[in-house]
Amino acid sequence: MRFHSSLSDSESSTQAVEEIVADTLDKHGDKIDVAFFFFSAHHREVAAQVAERLWLELDPQCLIGCSAEGVIGADREIERAPGMSLLVGHTPGVRVHPFHIRTDQCRELLVDPAGLTELLGYGPRTRAIIGLGDPFTTPVNQWLTRLDEVCPNAPLIGGMASSAQGPNENVLIRNDTTFDEGFVGVSLSDEIEVETVVSQGCRPIGRTFVITKARENIIEQLGGKPAMAVLQALVNELPETEQQLLQNGLLIGRAISEYRENFGRGDFLVRSIVGVEQSTGGIAVGDHVRVGQTVQFQVRDAATADEDLSSMMGAQKPLKAAAGGLLFSCNGRGTRLFEQPCHDIVCAHQQMPDTPFAGFFAAGEFGPVGNRNFIHGHTASFALFRAREIEKG
Repeated sequence: MRFHSSLSDSESSTQAVEEIVADTLDKHGDKIDVAFFFFSAHHREVAAQVAERLWLELDPQCLIGCSAEGVIGADREIERAPGMSLLVGHTPGVRVHPFHIRTDQCRELLVDPAGLTELLGYGPRTRAIIGLGDPFTTPVNQWLTRLDEVCPNAPLIGGMASSAQGPNENVLIRNDTTFDEGFVGVSLSDEIEVETVVSQGCRPIGRTFVITKARENIIEQLGGKPAMAVLQALVNELPETEQQLLQNGLLIGRAISEYRENFGRGDFLVRSIVGVEQSTGGIAVGDHVRVGQTVQFQVRDAATADEDLSSMMGAQKPLKAAAGGLLFSCNGRGTRLFEQPCHDIVCAHQQMPDTPFAGFFAAGEFGPVGNRNFIHGHTASFALFRAREIEKG
């Protein structure tokens, strides 16, 4: 199994695609089974022609891609400037199944499990689904819930296209066809391992609490006390250095499993605190909550995000080296969060120097926490590809 990543920052769409095609054929060769292609808004108007050229000249079994605010590839991140990024792979023994879900198909497929799994190409040997959606036409929460139910052994990794300000402005690609709505992706099955890394870039503060009264997205009580009173007491107990971090905003992590005695990195789904309910002393969060869940307040800053990503990528080192990887980084990261450019891709290469990566800055990132799929914000979500050991009977 081999992968190769190519990147061009040329303003000319013609020159950019020529550069990535030439580099791919020269350094990888023409044995290409799967290709992932990401491009900035500067190339959006000619996306159909570019996709057709990639399809004809590289001759992959499948090609998926989307437009983005910025792209990631090789050892660089290109933000708010012209860019094309391509990751190609020769994946013998791997079944690749590209798909596109139209917006007008969504409601029907949500109540048709057999039809959905057939369209996705999902089966007992499916290892993962790489998905790219249009945020204006994809019913994300319903899809993620349904995928958890009908594709329980295949995590979804990917992101939302981010080059548009409104509907029908993003571009999605499946093979040699472009779309301005819906959801595209590829399911990967058989002799491949897909390891996921979801770095939410947060650090817990204080201790954990159990929700004792809640409705919809409002936490009314924590440990039998008004949630705001608990939060205020927690803030007053924090050292001044940590209180300063609250200027960047306060978040809350919901434990994926309430059955652990101790919680650590990766055990929480992090969501924003979106408001306060003065009448009840409740806290409104960007998620549905219920009584009995364990939560912990969280903070995020550049140093915390750097430490979290380095730690989570470093945890992959004991495994065999990844042959290739995809990186879906929030468009709120990059130089909007870090002082130095190219932070996430540099961190990835520090931990995996020989692994080619490609990706883009997304308007929402897909990645599993625990055994469930979620859409995140301010997250770096990775898919790491490795050849699967052949199972002996």
